[in-house]
Amino acid sequence: MLDPSSSEEESDELLEEERRDVLVAAGGSSQRSLPPPPRDSRGREAGAARAASPSPSVLSEGREEQERLQREEREKRLRLQLYVFIARCIAHPFNAKQPTDMARRQQKLNKQQLQILKERFQAFLNGETQIVADEAFCNAVRSYYEVFLKSDRVARMVHSGGCSASDFRDVFKKNIEKRVRSLPEIDGLSKETVLSSWLAKYDAIYRGEEDFCKQPNRMALSAVSELILSKEQLYEMFQQILGIKKLEHQLIYNACQLDNGDEQAAQIRRELDGRLQLAEQMARERKFPKFVTREMENTYIEELRSSVNLLMANLESLPVSKGGPEFKLQKLKRSQNSAFLDIGDENEVQLSKSDVVLSFTLEIVIMEVQGLKSVAPNRIVYCTMEVEGGEKLQTDQAEASRPQWGTQGDFTTTHPRPVVKVKLFTESTGVLALEDKELGRVVLYPTSNSPKSPDLHKMIVPKNSQDSDLKIKLAVRMDKPPHMKHCGYLYALGQKVWKRWKKRYFVLVQVSQYTFAMCSYREKKSEPQELMQLEGYTVDYTAPHTGLQGGRMFFNAVKEGDTVIFASDDEQDRILWVQAMYRATGQSYKPIPASQAQKMNPKGGNVNTEISPHYADRGQKHGMDEFISANPCKFDHASLFRLLQRQTLDHRLNDSYSCLGWFSPGQVFVLDEYCARYGVRGCHRHLCYLSELIEHSENGSVIDPTLLHYSFAFCASHVHGNRPDGIGTVSVEEKERFEEIKDRLSSLLENQISHFRYCFPFGRPEGALKATLSLLERVLMKDIATPIPAEEVKKVVRKCLEKAALINYTRLTEYAKIEATAEKDTETMNQATPSRKLEEVLHLAELCIEVLQQNEEHHSEAFAWWPELLAEHAEKFLSLYSVDMDSALEAQPQDSWDSFPLFQLLNNALRNDTFLCNGKFHKHLQEIFVPMVIRYIDLMESSIAQSIHRGLEQESWQPVNNGSATSEDLFWKLDALQMFVFDLHWPEPEFASHLEQRLKLMATDMIEACVKRTRIAFELKLQKMNKTTDLRIPSSLCTMFNVLVDAKKQTAKLCILDGGQEFASQWQQYHSKIDDLVEESVKEIISLLVSKVVSVLEGVLSKLSRYDEGTFFSSLVSFTVKAAAKYVDVPKPGMDLADTYIMFVRQNQDILREKVNEEMYIEKLFDQWYSNSMKVICMWLADRLDVQLHIYQLKTLIKIVKKTYRDFRLQGVLEGTLNSKTYDTVHSRLTVEEATVSVTDGGGLQGITMKDSDEEEG
Repeated sequence: MLDPSSSEEESDELLEEERRDVLVAAGGSSQRSLPPPPRDSRGREAGAARAASPSPSVLSEGREEQERLQREEREKRLRLQLYVFIARCIAHPFNAKQPTDMARRQQKLNKQQLQILKERFQAFLNGETQIVADEAFCNAVRSYYEVFLKSDRVARMVHSGGCSASDFRDVFKKNIEKRVRSLPEIDGLSKETVLSSWLAKYDAIYRGEEDFCKQPNRMALSAVSELILSKEQLYEMFQQILGIKKLEHQLIYNACQLDNGDEQAAQIRRELDGRLQLAEQMARERKFPKFVTREMENTYIEELRSSVNLLMANLESLPVSKGGPEFKLQKLKRSQNSAFLDIGDENEVQLSKSDVVLSFTLEIVIMEVQGLKSVAPNRIVYCTMEVEGGEKLQTDQAEASRPQWGTQGDFTTTHPRPVVKVKLFTESTGVLALEDKELGRVVLYPTSNSPKSPDLHKMIVPKNSQDSDLKIKLAVRMDKPPHMKHCGYLYALGQKVWKRWKKRYFVLVQVSQYTFAMCSYREKKSEPQELMQLEGYTVDYTAPHTGLQGGRMFFNAVKEGDTVIFASDDEQDRILWVQAMYRATGQSYKPIPASQAQKMNPKGGNVNTEISPHYADRGQKHGMDEFISANPCKFDHASLFRLLQRQTLDHRLNDSYSCLGWFSPGQVFVLDEYCARYGVRGCHRHLCYLSELIEHSENGSVIDPTLLHYSFAFCASHVHGNRPDGIGTVSVEEKERFEEIKDRLSSLLENQISHFRYCFPFGRPEGALKATLSLLERVLMKDIATPIPAEEVKKVVRKCLEKAALINYTRLTEYAKIEATAEKDTETMNQATPSRKLEEVLHLAELCIEVLQQNEEHHSEAFAWWPELLAEHAEKFLSLYSVDMDSALEAQPQDSWDSFPLFQLLNNALRNDTFLCNGKFHKHLQEIFVPMVIRYIDLMESSIAQSIHRGLEQESWQPVNNGSATSEDLFWKLDALQMFVFDLHWPEPEFASHLEQRLKLMATDMIEACVKRTRIAFELKLQKMNKTTDLRIPSSLCTMFNVLVDAKKQTAKLCILDGGQEFASQWQQYHSKIDDLVEESVKEIISLLVSKVVSVLEGVLSKLSRYDEGTFFSSLVSFTVKAAAKYVDVPKPGMDLADTYIMFVRQNQDILREKVNEEMYIEKLFDQWYSNSMKVICMWLADRLDVQLHIYQLKTLIKIVKKTYRDFRLQGVLEGTLNSKTYDTVHSRLTVEEATVSVTDGGGLQGITMKDSDEEEG
């Protein structure tokens, strides 16, 4: 064995690299591709050290190292052999094509790209980008960032390679669709426009300054793996997959002649023949794989036959060449009971001479003529050219001094040995000359092997010509038709054809993929003189035959009952003939020349003689010969394919695309071709595929369940006898492996469903969970014909979802730092303060609700067949949460109301869910909080009642908002309590109705108490007020009035019951009582207030009564005024009284208008005040109906009446009230009195009159 370190001593760097990297087979041992020299040198040093002190551990390490190297060597050799088979499949496919209908895969995201993406979205949220966005879009991005991008489940999905940029965009699109639908409509701006704008902004954030999704150049091959690949790209891909170096590929490529279609077709024919022979041997020796039933053994033989026949038909269907002969050999028809190689003459399709048709294209290029002396230099000369039996062409004319043309003539002929004639002419000058004069000619016999370069040819000249040395330079190029594989001169002798030993011109013609003929031709003949169909012959080198004259290097073609001997004139020609015939016969035996037969290796392996000596030497030197010359029929292709598929899948999952386990089109093409060409059973292929996919899925890779379903369905159909690929035999191994994989797949699917939140985060990959459930149903089926009962599937899914509830809650508590199931964590919670426990359980409730919402949003569609199972899963999930919730609530102190937000949070989430509303957890939640709600309402009722009592006792009746401090506090508390209970949205209708009714009754009682106490306080305050014109209504009375007015308003809000059909009439009666009470109280205090202010008017009128006619006081006042008027300006009596009263009225009107809140009640009060005032005046005048009013009485009354009328009209008292009968009576009386005074008293009323005038004072 050569040591890799010996390469360092070579001067040739290429040899150094090759010896280090490539396996070499020599002397029964093999050299492997070892690690680099430094590691080897350390290994050698370590070996020397071990030799110095051989301890058992060191010796064991040495053996392990040796075993490792041997194992690596075996693996390397196996990969090289496999690559040879793969390269042949790529070079000459005849079964498969690269699929063009496969789904295009998106490029995957990696962890670095996810981190960059997070930074870009964070920069946008921080306002560090130039992207303009509104608040709604920012909120959507913030939610997307917090919920999706920062999720550990997304990071896990990215790490597994199952996430693409498209997945990220789809999740964002789904989120914003819900948000945009909830936005109000905007005129001129459709929601589709908003969606498009938001997606464009998302793309701008995603891309950032540069498109980081673009893969680097190092993945150049992977970047185009989704496209249709060329052969060179396929070679490169599988070099990467199998770890083949470029040099190794080049050696294999050249040695196998992968660019030679004839060689590859011949290799296929040899392989198929070998498979037929193996099948015949198997049938003869009865050595079959172990099948499920013994009857399948004969069927297995027929299947082998059918598969080979199909491959033969596929190969036969390939065109030999474009425009080639239409003849195609019919497929070999073998009956099911006939032997595989029983091809007798009666079944053989014999070729006729007319079946072999060749067509050649000749190019004749005439360059120049030399040695032309017989004609004058100025004479015109030209040449003609013709292929005998065809048309004649002529060159351009030239002067004899320069006979040069460069003219090309193109001809077509069917003669393998055509005759080409070229003649030189000069124009005749004689008058009677009919033809031009011929100066010379040349006759050529070109073949396809003739030289193509221009050459000088001596021309035959007429007798007595002076041009004895006339030569013409021309080139004759005769092409080689694609179906003519070789041609040349051979000596031949046969028993049925060529029965005389002589030299003939032979052509090896491929009539179809399986039909070759050795034909001999004569000159100018398109049909062969004789032909021999090569099927069934074996060609080999032979020793010289001494009895035959002619030919030096011999070979023969042998068949039962016939032997044909051939001989060529040199060794190279013989090798080329034998190689061509070897490909044509399809024989398994490889002929070896005598000179190379002596170079056989000690194992007896033949050097590959079908390659050129240069490549053969390099292939042998680098150890490739054993891989190239290995017989494919002797390999276990099932095991090789399993290795190939495993390596291909590993490579695929590690490329730049999110493939989910799907192969690329190029990979599918090569695997299909390998399976068809080397007989890999479809069931074995899919079983291996399933095994690998399951293994990768178990290790965290994201695998498309649709792909698993496809392969599983294929295997299930095969095992249960449905013949998906025409194969009806089922081996015991296939059935056992199928059952094993079925169990593994069932466990995997159940595990994925149990971890659905983490295996399919945010519903990604799209539709994967639904496909998983569908596949589970298929896996649970006993066979393909009997569907499994729906209840059994439902039972399995229910079990999985029960596990999922525990898994989800456990991981959620870990995330929330709450471990309620572990004893240690329970102690930690017990040691925490009650408020801290409540905060933790409230935060956990938010997380639980978020989980349930995400399940509904992303996974409910997959469970649409069993929506109740998802509801049971949610109940189970919430039951686990209830343990933590109950523990935290029990730790809360009595009469603590901090836990109500927890109820509101949970209840709001549950009451809108069709399945969870009033479910087990929801009822449990209500049972916990019912006593708390009742206790809270009881305490609040007691507290409000006490606050009313204490507040009204200490009430200062200062105005506060719409009432007093006590009333405002009362109404706020009642409203807050009712809003609190309303915000609870109690789900149980009966208890909710009870709470509402109780709060309305409570409000009614509280308002009634407040109204009664306020009315009493109003009466007491009013009694303490005087009745003079100095009376000013205090603000406290206005506040009390406002309290009653506000109470009436609050009654409509706090005391009306919406529902209550059962007790509608009873409640209406009860509600009408409080309404009546408030209304009566308001009317009563209005009456009391009006009575008070009217009593002031009564006091004014009582003062005017002193001036009644006939009283002592009246006479005394009149005398005193008259006497005093002579000396001083005496004030007019009665005017100060009127002015004082007018001022009293006006100021109190302003006070009421300013401080009373309700306009309606102000108007009622003013109406009563005005009406009562007019009644009092009217009654006062009626008492003096027979007495004339004193002038001062008259003046005062006129002013009071007129000013009162005008002031109340300005305050909005209606005309009907102002101009009442009472007012008319008063107006008439005062008008009469005014007229009387103006007649009797010369001084008159001094401008005071009942007539409307603006000239009056004040």
